[in-house]
Amino acid sequence: MRDDQGGTTEWPDGGFPGIRINPASLLPEITSEEACAAALEASTDPADRVLVLLVEGHAGDAAELLAEARYKDPESFRLRAYEADVLRVAHRYDRAIELFRQLLGEAHGTANEALAHQYLGRTQFVAGNIGAAVESFARALDLRVAQSADAALIFSSTVALQRARDVLELAS
Repeated sequence: MRDDQGGTTEWPDGGFPGIRINPASLLPEITSEEACAAALEASTDPADRVLVLLVEGHAGDAAELLAEARYKDPESFRLRAYEADVLRVAHRYDRAIELFRQLLGEAHGTANEALAHQYLGRTQFVAGNIGAAVESFARALDLRVAQSADAALIFSSTVALQRARDVLELAS
């Protein structure tokens, strides 16, 4: 159901104005072009532009901008996660999963661990590895609850976990 601003009321927040997570595909979508464009115009963070390009499905353009941003900030966890997400958008799921697992190893015990599990689960889900996605989403949810994360993040993990469980149940 779309709200007056072009978003969807029951879709989890996508981490940027005008972007929400589709609860069926578990992929981010632009639900308000106006809000997204206004936020991009106001932003000075190149990672925001990378995110929007990824959501729009422009893996090549995102990769180019990401290379420049990573050169300036090579240790940014967010940019490194987007690097793996570029591979997901390009349908190179095995390589994306491998990179997310590397990030997960590095993020173990940090605030970024839940995010790494969430991204890994999304990639596993779209790659058809539903059982693995259920495990990743469950871990992300457990970590977010344990860390008293923002309610929007907990909701996002809850929706993803339920969707993956539903798909797994239908497959069996």
